[in-house]
Amino acid sequence: MDPNQRLARFAAHLHPQKSVLGENSMLSLQDCRAKGGASGFKVAILGAAGGIGQPLAMLMKINPLVSVLHLYDVVNTPGVTADISHMDTSAVVRGFLGAQELENALTGMDLVIIPAGVPRKPGMTRDDLFNINAGIVKTLCEGIAKSCPNAVVNLISNPVNSTVPIAAEVFKKAGTYDPKKLLGVTMLDVVRANTFVAEVLGLDPQQVSVPVVGGHAGVTILPLLSQVKPSSSFTQEEIEYLTKRIQDGGTEVVQAKAGAGSATLSMAYAAVKFADACLRGLRGDAGVVECAFVSSQVTELPFFASKVRLGRGGAEEVYQLGPLNEYERAGLEKAKKELSESIQKGVSFISSK
Repeated sequence: MDPNQRLARFAAHLHPQKSVLGENSMLSLQDCRAKGGASGFKVAILGAAGGIGQPLAMLMKINPLVSVLHLYDVVNTPGVTADISHMDTSAVVRGFLGAQELENALTGMDLVIIPAGVPRKPGMTRDDLFNINAGIVKTLCEGIAKSCPNAVVNLISNPVNSTVPIAAEVFKKAGTYDPKKLLGVTMLDVVRANTFVAEVLGLDPQQVSVPVVGGHAGVTILPLLSQVKPSSSFTQEEIEYLTKRIQDGGTEVVQAKAGAGSATLSMAYAAVKFADACLRGLRGDAGVVECAFVSSQVTELPFFASKVRLGRGGAEEVYQLGPLNEYERAGLEKAKKELSESIQKGVSFISSK
């Protein structure tokens, strides 16, 4: 291959919508895949140029289960794509900019991760995010329904308690809704719970597993400290401290950043941890279990976060909560009340359109 063709091949990775070779070229765009590229899954990140999207894209580029990584945003995607594409891992990276390229970004994807939206700022509640992020999620999910209706969707955009119902309603309208393949990412609550509990117990966080159920905001976040592994006992003071810190983890970061952003790095880490679990499930690995906000019959609510078993079909099994102590039962009732309102808010947003 002469130097011009070689340069054209790499340029096509970065800018798949632009032919750099002309009509008579021997190299067509569909052939522009790195020689020796790994077999694996095709993953799209919608909102890849944002505060969560950039570290998320970097970490997904490292994941050996990813063969093709599509980065989409309405601004700055070419620069992020060029930067990420220089990493010497096997996943092929392609960038897509603006609404006119959304369809191409999504076509053929196995997993779609959505961190798109505005971040939370000091003094802003998750409800304040709703009007902006609800519209963004609606538009992106309409694109998914059209271009990759069978993909597993990992929804990060806040408020998750409302955006997951929004996505479900969009997919229902399009006739593509598979409740097993729509997963609200609550992994950051689990990651925080593991970390904070490990601090109290004096353990490595990698050795700790805390189920976190309910939702993904404030009192809807319910860590089940009675089910911590390794089995541990806590004083009432420790229970109240840990529960509140886990519930307020996002606010802790927002305040610490003092107007400079929200939880982006830890969220990207948690999102990649969950995405990796989804990819292992798609590969057919057995026993892949994580917490997620999904269509559920665990409570009377239509959506609820609890442990799910991930497989080739997405969330193939949703687990019951198990035995709860009195403190957790009271927390569950508080969580359900607020969750019900948030879910209905999302459903109403679509029904009003």
